[in-house]
Amino acid sequence: MTSASDTQGHTTHPHPARLALTIGAIGVVFGDIGTSPIYAFRTALALTTADGAEVNEVLGVLSLALWSLIIVVTVKYVLFLMRADNHGEGGVLALTALARRALGARSVIALVLGASGAALFYGDAIITPALSVLSAVEGLKTLPGAGHMFGDDLILFLTIVILLALFLIQSRGTAHVSKLFGPVCILWFLAIGALGVYHIADEPSIVRAISPYYGVMFMATHGQMGLFVLGAVFLTVTGAEALTADMGHFGRGPIRLGWFALVAPCLVLNYFGQGAFVLNAVEAANAAGRPVGDQDWFFLMAPDAVRPWLIVLSLAATVIASQAVITGAYSLTQQAIQLGLLPRLRIRQTSATQAGQIYLPSINWMLLAGVLTLVVQFRTSASMAAAYGIAVTGTMVVTTCLAYIVVRHVWGWSRAKAIPLIVPFLFLDLIFFGANILRVIEGGWVPLVVAAVIGFLIYTWVRGRGIVRAFESRQSVPLADLAAALAKRPPERVEGTAVFLTANPDSAPGALLHNLKHNKVLHEKNLVVSIRTADRPFVGPEERTTGKIIDDNFVTVVLTYGFMESPDVPSDLGLGANKAKKVLNPALTSYFIGRNTLKPAADQGMPLWQDRVFMFLQKNASDPTDFFHIPPGKVLELGEQVTV
Repeated sequence: MTSASDTQGHTTHPHPARLALTIGAIGVVFGDIGTSPIYAFRTALALTTADGAEVNEVLGVLSLALWSLIIVVTVKYVLFLMRADNHGEGGVLALTALARRALGARSVIALVLGASGAALFYGDAIITPALSVLSAVEGLKTLPGAGHMFGDDLILFLTIVILLALFLIQSRGTAHVSKLFGPVCILWFLAIGALGVYHIADEPSIVRAISPYYGVMFMATHGQMGLFVLGAVFLTVTGAEALTADMGHFGRGPIRLGWFALVAPCLVLNYFGQGAFVLNAVEAANAAGRPVGDQDWFFLMAPDAVRPWLIVLSLAATVIASQAVITGAYSLTQQAIQLGLLPRLRIRQTSATQAGQIYLPSINWMLLAGVLTLVVQFRTSASMAAAYGIAVTGTMVVTTCLAYIVVRHVWGWSRAKAIPLIVPFLFLDLIFFGANILRVIEGGWVPLVVAAVIGFLIYTWVRGRGIVRAFESRQSVPLADLAAALAKRPPERVEGTAVFLTANPDSAPGALLHNLKHNKVLHEKNLVVSIRTADRPFVGPEERTTGKIIDDNFVTVVLTYGFMESPDVPSDLGLGANKAKKVLNPALTSYFIGRNTLKPAADQGMPLWQDRVFMFLQKNASDPTDFFHIPPGKVLELGEQVTV
């Protein structure tokens, strides 16, 4: 479901379509940030309530949360970063592609930033389902008259069952049930907003927290503890990256409309309501001469008769938020593959009508393993919350740096204009990142380890592919020279068409040279085909295929795809099942693919141990016949030994 947009990324949806996209965006884009009230305010406040909460502490924490939503989400993401789009597409890798095009020969820095942001995203992708679903299930402990039945072990068991079910249904696709995401999330936001209004009336003075004075004074008077609280406060804005990452699916306008018309007001009202509820509890506790400890404020603020329904609704909302993150991991992986950061992986389309509905089995099972490990290891949402912020803040730092490149080199702003705009955002991101780094020992190491592993795999793959390409370049022969030589001394000719896939259409593919050397034959027609990935998400049909006739024997063809598209070589060569597009006879066509045998060497290329990692990635990459949609019975693989 791709939005129509002009070259500046401005949406052009008619009113009914805009409303439908806004409803869809509320269900997908805002799931993560929309479920933060379940645990964010409680986690931040719990750090200050060991010796009993005070009124100014409640106001201070609430003020920090509100201004985080205003500055980070509204100003930075909704008003600024959503303008820095790549042909309507957002997200860290879309910005990377845009920045690399702008920097040209200096694009290595953009590639490093993009790879770092992608690596950190996977850390976020395993924590979001674990934390959000576990925090919702923990609401069962607050059931009036039945909460004592739900001990930690039962809560853990129910969480694992829900998460297993969520990941097991991924292969079936979510095209049908996703239609419910929007209405369910709208109900969720209305419910939490209403709960907030219900309790604001009990303590109207809570609106004082909108003043930044209370947040500033809290930080000034709490020293290092203030930084720990700030790290926890950041949980209120986790999920902000989704606003730009899903721009290509819904468009800038519907996402902004959903934020300002529903999501932001309901979040603010709920946080105000939680703050008022806590202030009431503080006053009652002070009157009774006892301290206020850590409690599940979000669920307790619901009346007893309403609480069971709120728990059910929160479970639905957290499952939807988890689904959005899982889908985001699939989409990011597809982009990373197309941009050459990861090896080819098996990608399955789960919907005949929606191109964005994809399923990657390997990513699904890796995410599930990570999620279950987190749940079993941390056991409670309170202990897991410490692990959440680092990955998200790290990604935000990367996004801000990429945004500077876009503003400076794509928009053409001078340093005098770009630096005053970017530096405040970067400064705030670094403060949040530093506050979260303080919690590394408590669990923040988890996303860092995940990001380090993914980053190492990306580095190994990119470096290894560079070594292989350098070898192939040294062995290559210009296609024009080969064509001239074959014209003088023609080999034996055989009937049919040969399609040779290669990275460089100007050089004779290795498979072609091996076929001539060993089989000593040349087909009647020979297509030298190269696959290119554009620096934009989608490429129109008119730009898909470009060809060049070398001579009567050879034609070079370049197929260009966007970084969010899946290649379909036979169809775009006129060899697919679509009769209207059929140009060549599929029955008389053979595909030749170069597949070199890798040989590790301690004294060349990468270290020996890294060679073996690269060989493992190469060996387990998806078969090119699957990735390029080539009929498996029509493929011949030829190659030679390459030392890496």
